[in-house]
Amino acid sequence: MASTQARLGQQALAVLDVALRVPCIFIIDSIFNSYSDPGLGWPGTMGKVLVRVMGVVISIVVLLLSQKALFRFYTLFFAVVLAAVAVLINYHVTSHIDFYNTYYKTALGFRLFPKNGPTLWMGMAAVQLLFSVGYVFLLDLQSVFAALVVLDVMVPLWAMMLELPADARQLVAVFSGLALALNTGVCLAMRLKWFYYSCRYVYLLVRHMYRIYGLQLLLEDTWKRIRFPDVLRVFWLTRITTQALILVYVVRAVREESGDGYLLSWDVFWDLTSNLIISGCDSTLTVLGMSAVISSVAHYLGLSILAFIGSTEEEDKRLGFVAPVLFFILALQTGLSSLNPEERLVRLSRNMCLLLTAILHFIHGMTDPVLMSLSASHVSSFRRHFPVLVVSLALFVLPVALSYTLWHNNVLNTWLFAVTAFCVELCLKVLVSLTVYGLFMADGFSNVLWEKLDDYVYYVRSSGNIIEFLFGVIMFGNGAYTMMFEAGSKIRACMMCLHAYFNIYLQAKNGWKTFINRRTAVKKINSLPELRGYQLRDIEDVCAICYQEFVSSARITPCHHYFHALCLRKWLYIQDTCPMCHQRVYVEDEGRDRAAFSNNNGGYAAPQDDAAAAGPPLDNELLEDNDSIEYDEEEWGTQNGRTPIEEDYINDDTDSTEE
Repeated sequence: MASTQARLGQQALAVLDVALRVPCIFIIDSIFNSYSDPGLGWPGTMGKVLVRVMGVVISIVVLLLSQKALFRFYTLFFAVVLAAVAVLINYHVTSHIDFYNTYYKTALGFRLFPKNGPTLWMGMAAVQLLFSVGYVFLLDLQSVFAALVVLDVMVPLWAMMLELPADARQLVAVFSGLALALNTGVCLAMRLKWFYYSCRYVYLLVRHMYRIYGLQLLLEDTWKRIRFPDVLRVFWLTRITTQALILVYVVRAVREESGDGYLLSWDVFWDLTSNLIISGCDSTLTVLGMSAVISSVAHYLGLSILAFIGSTEEEDKRLGFVAPVLFFILALQTGLSSLNPEERLVRLSRNMCLLLTAILHFIHGMTDPVLMSLSASHVSSFRRHFPVLVVSLALFVLPVALSYTLWHNNVLNTWLFAVTAFCVELCLKVLVSLTVYGLFMADGFSNVLWEKLDDYVYYVRSSGNIIEFLFGVIMFGNGAYTMMFEAGSKIRACMMCLHAYFNIYLQAKNGWKTFINRRTAVKKINSLPELRGYQLRDIEDVCAICYQEFVSSARITPCHHYFHALCLRKWLYIQDTCPMCHQRVYVEDEGRDRAAFSNNNGGYAAPQDDAAAAGPPLDNELLEDNDSIEYDEEEWGTQNGRTPIEEDYINDDTDSTEE
């Protein structure tokens, strides 16, 4: 119970922390979106610029405060606000309200009963008492000063009850406000020391983290500490909700006056939605806020797909990071926030189509390993295969439907060509994955070892990689044409350089490296001796890689270990050493002649040329199966001609000298 309450308390503090940082984003956004009046002249323009700079700096400082300092800052801020509201209410009441006339007008029946003189006085007294008590509580004043503050706030109301002249009542209200302002100034001045040390502490902490961990970790820590994605998300949703309420109220008022009724038609609803979308990306901060919302949606979409297909990979949960970054880069690349409203809506829809295709590609990257693992492990449960196959089918149908819709509603241009290329590439990836899946499943239902399976899988994947490489080259040409003749920018040029490096150069390099490795592995396998027939019966052993018996043939390594040719070739794709003794598989002839003979069970014998010098023959016990023998660390080091490992080397002080 206590842990539940503590967890709820932490969640409430986290929500409050995010809510108190959101106004800073609103202030910064309003400052950047405000326009300066050229008619103010040079002094007015400089003053306005100075006010803007100060507002941005103060907002950023408050945004970066720690949680404790943030709560304390807002405590002082709300205290100042309560004091200002109390002073304004006192001045307004003493200047515009006459309790005596109000009472008699009510007595004659010209006013409602709740607005008579005594009731109005009691209401104003309750409001001022509430403000003064809140002020005292926020500033944590002592009892004597608290009573004086409450008395100071209530004095203007007493002056009205005593029916003092209007000038005297206004003078009392002014002096009451000055006294409250003086007390507030003294309280804030007494806390300047705390503010100084708080800022100094933050500065020293930031400098220490920068020196120890670097700029990247410092930015990541600050990003997580202030919960910046949540702050942006709340900012964007609050802004859109407020604008939606205002637009709906205005539209309903207009339709009510025109006699069209309260219900909104589809055209009006579409216009409202379009206006909200346009205003939701009219600045850099709003684009960041929309990216945060997209991040949340993509994150939960990725979790849902992972749960549906039954994957537990932690690395596949990065969809919530990839989608917003791509959306923000597309927005900067196309200058989304600086476009006209109509152009902005069109550009945003195009960016969303590109983002959708990228998300589908990422989802395919999530489902492909699961599909391959199910087929390679020969899982026979249809319930386990069905979700992955459904997602794969959806990944094939959705790009086709998207391309069909776009081609029927748009003319051919560079953007449509890019989206279509991405869709076709995704369809080809899905076909390659399903083809490989079918090959593995066919191998699982077969009772005979399919030696050509690895070659067929390689041919299918290589064909898909070659087509993907060609699409990458085509997309690079499409981007170059767009940059040269349509919309060139530095961000687009940087993205094209990244595309050329990662999607063209590295892909070609890795493909060529894989081809060379396979050709080298085949060359090494063909250079090894092959055993057939009665020679296999003399081995009386199994392949150390797949633990299956030798049926037709076996390959013998220079270190005299036996393997299936297919198993050894797969091993040589990864490393050029024997799986048993870790010696080089492909060596020169001289070294091969001098190598000792051994089988897969660990038995050793001298070469035939040196049999006389080898001493007496080894016992037959050495030729027994000793795969289950385990050596401890000390024995292993002794057997290999080394001294036992000392564990105290970690604590050895290399700077100290021996006496």
